[in-house]
Amino acid sequence: MRVMSVDHIGVAVRNIEDSQKIYEILGIKPTGVEVVEDQKVKTAFLPIGDTEIELLEPTDKDSPVGKFIESRGEGMHHLALRVENIEEALRELKNAGVRLIDEKPRYGAGGARIAFLHPKATGGVLIELSQRGDFQGGRRL
Repeated sequence: MRVMSVDHIGVAVRNIEDSQKIYEILGIKPTGVEVVEDQKVKTAFLPIGDTEIELLEPTDKDSPVGKFIESRGEGMHHLALRVENIEEALRELKNAGVRLIDEKPRYGAGGARIAFLHPKATGGVLIELSQRGDFQGGRRL
């Protein structure tokens, strides 16, 4: 398995428009807003160098992000690591006995193939593996 970089840091928020204001003051502009129906979430990515902050607003209070905010409040939700081959990474992690939330990749925001590792296996941090295969604007997605 090869982790290439930190892909993004996911931040759970109640309202994307309100939350992105502080980032705009810092000079960090969102690249757009997308709804991911499967995860019941609205997302906005804010690029910073070679990584991004992903703001996550639940579209349903019973979604994973909605439940997170209800129990813990707004804040860091997950750390996403960019991998070269997500199937290979999941296979290696499973063979090593790592507890997975997703044994098979699914599609997330921006068409990335993603899978989550269980926080009980990672010291309490929800880790997302992300494989992006396209190039846009000279930057690998």
